[in-house]
Amino acid sequence: MMKFRFRRQGADPHRDRIRHDLFAFSKTVEHGFPSQPSALAYDPVLRVMAIGTKAGAVKLYGAPGVELTGLHKETATVTQLHFLPGQGWLLSLLDDNTLHLWEVCQKDGCSHLEETRSFGLPGRPGSDSTNCSPGITRVTVVLPMSSCAVACLGTEGGAVYFLALPTLVLLEDKTLFPDEILQSVPDEYRCGKALGPVESIQEHPRDSSRLLIGYSRGLVVLWEQSTRVVQHLFLGNQQLESLAWEQSGKSIVSSHSDGGYMVWAVSGAGQKTQQPVMSTIPYGPFPCKAISKILWRTCESGNPFIIFSGGMPRASYGDRHCVSVLQGQTLATLDFTSRVIDFFTQPSIPSPGFENPRALVVLVEEELVAIDLQTPGWPTIPAPYLAPLHSSAITCSCHVSNVPLKLWERIISAGEQQSPRLSSAAWPIDGGKNLAQEPTQRGLLLTGHEDGTVRFWDASGVSLKPLYKLGTAGIFQTDCEHNDSLNQAGEEEWPPFRKVGCFDPYSDDPRLGVQKIALCKYTAKMVVAGTAGQVLVMELSDEKSEHAVSVATVDLLQDREGFTWKGHDRLAPRNGPLPFAPGFQPSVLVQCVPPAAVTAVTLHSEWNLVAFGTSHGFGLFDYYRRNPVLARCTLHPNDSLAMEGPLSRVKSLKKSLRQSFRRIRKSRVSGKKRLNASKANAQLAEQAGPPEVEMTPVQRRIEPRSADDSLSGVVRCLYFADTFLRDAAHHGPTMWAGTNSGSVFAYALEVPSQEKFSERAVEAVLGKEIQLMHRAPVVAIAVLDGRGNPLPEPYEVSRDLAKAPDMQGSHSMLISSEEQFKVFTLPKVSAKTKFKLTAHEGCRVRKVALVSLASASSEERLENCLACLTNLGDIHIFTVPSLRPQVHYGCIRKEDISGIASCVFTKHGQGFYLISPSEFERFSLSARNVTEPLCRLEVARLQDTSWLAPCPGCPQASHPHVTPGSPEEHPSAFSPSSIDSPNSSMENPLDTTGDITVEEVKDFLASSEEVERNLRNASEDEARPTGILIK
Repeated sequence: MMKFRFRRQGADPHRDRIRHDLFAFSKTVEHGFPSQPSALAYDPVLRVMAIGTKAGAVKLYGAPGVELTGLHKETATVTQLHFLPGQGWLLSLLDDNTLHLWEVCQKDGCSHLEETRSFGLPGRPGSDSTNCSPGITRVTVVLPMSSCAVACLGTEGGAVYFLALPTLVLLEDKTLFPDEILQSVPDEYRCGKALGPVESIQEHPRDSSRLLIGYSRGLVVLWEQSTRVVQHLFLGNQQLESLAWEQSGKSIVSSHSDGGYMVWAVSGAGQKTQQPVMSTIPYGPFPCKAISKILWRTCESGNPFIIFSGGMPRASYGDRHCVSVLQGQTLATLDFTSRVIDFFTQPSIPSPGFENPRALVVLVEEELVAIDLQTPGWPTIPAPYLAPLHSSAITCSCHVSNVPLKLWERIISAGEQQSPRLSSAAWPIDGGKNLAQEPTQRGLLLTGHEDGTVRFWDASGVSLKPLYKLGTAGIFQTDCEHNDSLNQAGEEEWPPFRKVGCFDPYSDDPRLGVQKIALCKYTAKMVVAGTAGQVLVMELSDEKSEHAVSVATVDLLQDREGFTWKGHDRLAPRNGPLPFAPGFQPSVLVQCVPPAAVTAVTLHSEWNLVAFGTSHGFGLFDYYRRNPVLARCTLHPNDSLAMEGPLSRVKSLKKSLRQSFRRIRKSRVSGKKRLNASKANAQLAEQAGPPEVEMTPVQRRIEPRSADDSLSGVVRCLYFADTFLRDAAHHGPTMWAGTNSGSVFAYALEVPSQEKFSERAVEAVLGKEIQLMHRAPVVAIAVLDGRGNPLPEPYEVSRDLAKAPDMQGSHSMLISSEEQFKVFTLPKVSAKTKFKLTAHEGCRVRKVALVSLASASSEERLENCLACLTNLGDIHIFTVPSLRPQVHYGCIRKEDISGIASCVFTKHGQGFYLISPSEFERFSLSARNVTEPLCRLEVARLQDTSWLAPCPGCPQASHPHVTPGSPEEHPSAFSPSSIDSPNSSMENPLDTTGDITVEEVKDFLASSEEVERNLRNASEDEARPTGILIK
């Protein structure tokens, strides 16, 4: 029978205004380390740094909170970046041989990075040579002159060209060709060979008219621009890699491909041809790799610094990535775990004739490291941003909002005690001014990693700052100690390697990987669950201690016969007392049997309970009395795949083929049914109907899932709530569990009062067992109070941090499955309202969260909403408990499976997801609660740039993020499901066509009379005809 309803005429403008004040989608900032960096530059005047990437992004960093981002229109690798010091201009060279000029512009009081000019050089693939000057080849070197009026371009052909800045106009009359240089080279050195590509161009530190030009063959010339005369020739006999001036201009240093460097004296005009005054191979005498870059920095207090990258002995340490720092007789070989991209020194307050380097900043492929050169021992300076999130691969994450100040300070204190060898010097890159307001609340982002660590990040503002690192590997018997002993080399080792940086992607044991994290911010208790079924209950301590960790085993199979675990073994815990540093220290280790990966965990610190689930079942543990309360197996008899584990390669080919053929056969049958149904719908559509009556849209038919699908017993969510489960008059502690097969288990808990915790044990009684008809996996469960608000967290009410929940009205239960959302009344579990997402939108639910959004016009106005991320990367927002669709936005590309899987929502309408292994993208769903970089760079340009108009075709958005309310990003932000839509759940009759409804509810607590009454009411509801819904 077709169901009709009258459509309400017109929209509600008042509700539209409210939605406009509540919802606004924007991608605000990228946290972490840029993926695949390829270039580095530093402006010593503005004290800002720029990083270019292989994806064509340019990111500018100053003081914490000062971040500007630009993106080239071309998807090409940024090979070089160069600042025009103090001007707010940045030159970028791409691997397609194009040069681009970026400008720091001011808009609405804030700075932005915009591309204003680009210059296409000949020699790039597909370029139009008619629009370019002839004879220019691929650019190898870019040097902006100190006057900021000219840039020198060295090429592969050996020519040097000059561009006017900031117009990027070629100054053809100044071009220096290699033939002009060869005329001054002695015949015996020339030997008929070409000079090769230009490897380095350096401006004289005291005379800007003189340029030091180095060619690949080894020849270095000092060239006078005004007279076009070669003043000095430095005849090198090794392939040249890099050049650097000594501050006074009396000496130069050159590095070469044989792993050596030479020092040359720049004498008077009498002697034109020079020989090196010193030549050395620091890590010789055996063959060494090339020194790719070298710097000479004078120091007022003593010997100069010579800093270079590479030069390692080829046979022994050719695979090491090193930067060496040499001062007098002191040598440190900084050993990194990834390839060195570039480095620079940051000067302190300069003295006449001296540079006095304050810090060395090194960019490697996976992290940025700053070394304090003014403190003995040259310790590392902790970075306030650009932390390598992927120092070990991220396996899970969670966000904690409104962290109490006391807990925040204790975590920071524990983190500071972990790194006593770090420098206390201030971060050297401190340019610009952060204009963003101080965060109103402290936000904590926790990331679990493959090596068993949990990292704590300050996610309150624009900069994601590391606070504390918790390690769990030391509790188990692993091979970690072997690696530690390797890192601690002997004192007399040569080269004198010093491990720097924290990027270490290799895990000693994949079973250590952290899968789930739960933290109680009021009691400082924490649960960390891992890949081998380990569940660690931890508590924050301000003092170091030495104690044994209690171990408890929970058998989730409950002696069920016919199942044999074929996966990995459990991790063996260490015996006896173990030392623990200040911070989170384990008190209990709960080991699940079989040792499968933990798929869900939740903590209730007020009841001293932790619940955990795997692919075999779920358990409940009392960590105060240290004994298990409950264990329930959720396996289906055909769940053989669940016994193999994620690290096992054993799989039944026969069963896989059988399931594939079964799906093909089922899809053919359902396809015929759909074809017949579509014909019937077409015939009905041709019949004339009342003009004011409109049919609801045709919904997609959802095929029921087989009960014997593999991994149907996986526990997807666990939830504690103080609500009505036994009857409508008495509320009490409950625990809820949802599985992959659409089953929901509800347990009534007998929790003693706090005074009797040590005397009485917690008891759990099965209250209800619910089976969703189409067996869609249950993603989340939540209980709403009588006002429709989510229940507060433990201790929130007792500490006057939240309103007490309404216990007078009837509670509701919100079940989010992969295919729909449905609200049931408690304790009867009768359907109240629903929204069938898969049927209407054709997508599946991946992540859900209850968020509280404040209005942009009034902070007092708050709305609780349900935020949902789908497998298509879209975010849908619904009202609670009415489940009326409000808005939806495209957030993540549907192909980005890892990004969708890593998404985490905050309580106040923000979220994070991984856009690369090392970067989180932060987004906001709230019109009020937005965290974005607002900063200003003060520039004093030497020239008037009012004539500078943005170049045609240049991207003008300095920020790659979407601005709130951008019509291009979400043209139908409020259109897909307004409150008057036929999809509005309050006006949909609760039909069962393609519905994922309740197939069966087993009530183990109700009396027999109440069961009969419920059945009688249900039969009466089914017998009631569904006619036209009239308002």
